[in-house]
Amino acid sequence: MEIWHTMIAPWLATAGYIALCVALFSFAIAFHEFGHFVAARALGLRVERFSIGFGPAIWKWRRGGIEYRISWIFLGGYVSIPDVDPEGTKMLEGEDAGKRVQIPAWKELVVAVAGPLMNILLAVALAFILAAVPQARFGEHGTEIAGFTPPSVLGPSPAEQAGMKPGDRVLAVGGNRVATWQEMLTEVQIADTRPTKFLVERDGAQIELEITPRREPVSGACMIGAVSMPNETGSAAWMPSRNPLRQLAWDAGTIFRVLKGLTSKREMKATGKALGGPVMIAEEIYNSVRRNFWDGIGFLRFLNVNLAVFNLLPIPVLDGGLILFALIALVFRRRVPEKVIGALSTCFMVLLMGLMALLMYRDVARSWRIHARARTLAVQEAQGEGAQDDQNTQGEGAAAQLPEDADGLGD
Repeated sequence: MEIWHTMIAPWLATAGYIALCVALFSFAIAFHEFGHFVAARALGLRVERFSIGFGPAIWKWRRGGIEYRISWIFLGGYVSIPDVDPEGTKMLEGEDAGKRVQIPAWKELVVAVAGPLMNILLAVALAFILAAVPQARFGEHGTEIAGFTPPSVLGPSPAEQAGMKPGDRVLAVGGNRVATWQEMLTEVQIADTRPTKFLVERDGAQIELEITPRREPVSGACMIGAVSMPNETGSAAWMPSRNPLRQLAWDAGTIFRVLKGLTSKREMKATGKALGGPVMIAEEIYNSVRRNFWDGIGFLRFLNVNLAVFNLLPIPVLDGGLILFALIALVFRRRVPEKVIGALSTCFMVLLMGLMALLMYRDVARSWRIHARARTLAVQEAQGEGAQDDQNTQGEGAAAQLPEDADGLGD
């Protein structure tokens, strides 16, 4: 029984959580592709394949002339529609794309919009479901400062050195208003290590402080060395309110803030450094589900809004690229040449896959550093406990640990 409780049961629990995370992520992708699938079938277009994932098939079956498959690489999915093929999936799978039959531009537009629309509809449904679940935890985590990290974490706290005091409430960072701790975290990451103006409220008066964040070497996050007040609701950052509209507004606001940073010459580099890829998304889903199942559903809601917005960007190889080409055909009564579309799609496919590989490498390297640090701290803590036992008899001892508050800026 001891082996079961100490080894087998925890392993099975972890495996179960991982399987649930894969299922949730795959569900979001499948719902997006189902939108393309339903629209294409309704318009009488030829559909060859519906796949969750890329690469070789784990399992596949054929029905009604359509191949359905689950593939090994769980980084997305696709519907193969030969006369539309908005994602260049034939080329991605190493197959001949063949000759494309030209269909009316409005049909291309409907098929392209249907995928992101399904993600939005799913996000709305999840927001209303969460609002009706009593066990779901909601609440905004404010920006009041409780204290500062010890020097062993980041060196002297930049916030404390700049004159910030416990009890201060941060109102704006770099001229951008913030109402929650997560919004402040986002602005600090975008500020990078530049001197940045912080507007704080202290005893009813507003004070402006200039703080220069520091980059924490293990996680790579920028920090000002401030610690938040306890999150009494226990809610996740993406669960600000039981009101479904406020949930969705938070999702959209967060995504558009990142897009704004990526299109700003001043903020582009820092925003790019803060971006995470599939590994970070998987970790966040995993941590959310382990913390609270409904937090995981809330993150799935946020992920669906993210997928919808990302796919609507006017980039060839994404749905937004097909929408752009279809609108050009409808407005100007002239199509973009197929060779141009093919060349742009191939080029952006390579760029996006390269970006994905880079983000995955950064995520894995960051996770490795964090886990290595955790193991080191565990060893140091064990040694410290041993030294504390010796202290009882020899009068000497030592201990080392990071603060337990997980809400320190930059976590």
